[in-house]
Amino acid sequence: MPRSGAEARRRLQQAALELYRERGFDQTTTAEIAARAGVNERTFFRHFPNKREVLFDGEADLRAALMEAVAEVPDGLQPLEVLLCAFQKAGRILEENRPFSEPRLAVIAATPALRERELAKAAWLTEAVAEALRRRGVTGRLADLAAHTGWAAFHQAAQAWIDDPSQSLDAHLRQTFDDLRTLSGAG
Repeated sequence: MPRSGAEARRRLQQAALELYRERGFDQTTTAEIAARAGVNERTFFRHFPNKREVLFDGEADLRAALMEAVAEVPDGLQPLEVLLCAFQKAGRILEENRPFSEPRLAVIAATPALRERELAKAAWLTEAVAEALRRRGVTGRLADLAAHTGWAAFHQAAQAWIDDPSQSLDAHLRQTFDDLRTLSGAG
């Protein structure tokens, strides 16, 4: 039995990920996840509202980290440069969790209901980034465009990092933002 709440949570996440990869998301129950993790089903529901949210745990932390990172970037940079700096800082969360991040993305890609949830998460995080830019004085339309463009670049870089782990996420982010500059004619 796990000795702490954090340990139980981690074991539940790992058990869910293993079962989703073995059987598929739709064929896995919360009871099976709990059993694999060595806890009862009630413990599962103390940590997660449903089996889907096991894969989306930590998004509030990522949102807070992104907003804080945008706020901490030194003044004088253009919005996309602000976002590159912020994503580099917040991207460390993904790098630290690579053993979970990589298979998690594969499970999401294989499951339509999870892809829908991932899109909702992306919209929520994009709005947070836009709000953080507005707090820096970037106007509404420009903040929204930068946030959407920046989030797409972040997502592109994260997928490239999963596909090519020989380079760091930071290197993929820099390359993706360089590609954005090239596309816009600014690079």
